[in-house]
Amino acid sequence: MARENDNRLFYTCSLIEYLGRDRKRTRREVTDCLGKDAIERIYDYADVFHCEPIQKVADDFCDQCNITEGVFDNVAECRYKIPDYWDIGEVYERLIEDCFEEKEVIQGIWKVYHSWIDDMISDFNTDFYYQPRDYIAACYRMGEILE
Repeated sequence: MARENDNRLFYTCSLIEYLGRDRKRTRREVTDCLGKDAIERIYDYADVFHCEPIQKVADDFCDQCNITEGVFDNVAECRYKIPDYWDIGEVYERLIEDCFEEKEVIQGIWKVYHSWIDDMISDFNTDFYYQPRDYIAACYRMGEILE
């Protein structure tokens, strides 16, 4: 089932991560504010949005979807080197690629960001987010951190 190098998915997940950091929102809250239609639009037009600075795209979606500032700040809480939003976008991209068919990508985005694993990936004080992709996918499928 694994697909590789879905640049549209990579951009979509990286933008969600960027928005979460910028607006201090959990990534689940960001996806809720965006809604499935906006997420699908980001995914469908990622190659166009990618031509603009990510800050501008983020500001536009914050305005369009009324994404207000929250209180979740996993970057400030991090005691170690902070991964950038592209790195974390890639973690989500690979997980979705590994667990969902291409025709299910929007549903996959929604399910992953609304699952328990979102909290694990967003905790930069653990080593979970930089584990091998097959391990992260196996944990997601089993619904728990595997030993």
